[in-house]
Amino acid sequence: MEMQSPIDPAGPVLGIETSCDETAAAVYAPDRGLLAHRLYSQVAVHAPYGGVVPELASRDHLRRLLPLVDAALADAGLRGPELAAVAYTAGPGLIGALLVGATLGTGLAFAWGRPALPVHHMEAHLLAPLLEDAPPAFPFLALLVSGGHCMLVDVQGLGRYRVLGETVDDAVGEAFDKTAKLLGLPYPGGPALAALAEQGDAGRFALPRPMLKRPGLDFSFSGLKTAVLVTLKELDAGGGASEQDRADLAASFQLAAVETLVAKTLRALEATGHRRVVVAGGVGANRLLRSRLRDALAARGASVYYPRIEFCTDNGAMIALAGSLWLRHGARPSSQVEARPRWPLAEVGSADR
Repeated sequence: MEMQSPIDPAGPVLGIETSCDETAAAVYAPDRGLLAHRLYSQVAVHAPYGGVVPELASRDHLRRLLPLVDAALADAGLRGPELAAVAYTAGPGLIGALLVGATLGTGLAFAWGRPALPVHHMEAHLLAPLLEDAPPAFPFLALLVSGGHCMLVDVQGLGRYRVLGETVDDAVGEAFDKTAKLLGLPYPGGPALAALAEQGDAGRFALPRPMLKRPGLDFSFSGLKTAVLVTLKELDAGGGASEQDRADLAASFQLAAVETLVAKTLRALEATGHRRVVVAGGVGANRLLRSRLRDALAARGASVYYPRIEFCTDNGAMIALAGSLWLRHGARPSSQVEARPRWPLAEVGSADR
């Protein structure tokens, strides 16, 4: 092991992401911004199965991660001991996939004499817009929308998160994927459904807007998916769904999901009094959601912030950023390999660090 140099809290941080089916590594420095980011998507690995196979994801992370780390460091012009810290996704996610990144991240940090920082995956998503040239200031409202999560969060500052509402069943990204599968679309289903919806009439099928008539900020999307299934069965009974039927149903589903997200976001905005909204997670790339939110928030004098499209989905840049923020905030490094398949966002805070 090389002699350790003093740790500069403002120095570059390596971020490692392996929570699901993206393998990623990135380097971020607070004074220079994002220095490098590399990503390998496993879409082709899981496409034949129509969804992520956890064991295959873990094995592919094992093959891909270390070469990606080496490439990211080379892109940044750095050697491991020159880093300030190594941050890795500790959860939530697939336990086998998390263990790959956590083990390598902790091992590299030990070898280089650097601190290892476990990062909460969803916290990294809500902080991702801070990578942009015009980042939002604290406090703000966060809408986190992905394949595994759907929640509204009152963000007062780093580690100060209050979950206002979350899904009681399917996350919105999961509902997109399952509905796409019902429509016979290829994996990954969400983007394929959005593309098909552009050719359809969103007003043709009257689908429910789940839980909008109830008070509160929780979400539910399983009933909306079931309504699509019932509609398809009715079309099949009448001779089968045509290509236009499928496009109209995709458009109707997408509009129902988006209107539900927008309505709940506006309700949370009124409850918190915030004037800044961050949207993060894979569904944050949906064009209809962006358009509807932009118009609805502008009418109320509020602003909306997104990470760039490539950072809406899982990536190492957001992990490196979160690690850098916590390092400067005085986070205590962990010498243990930490992997938590379930990790409530409300448990993240200075007390945990």
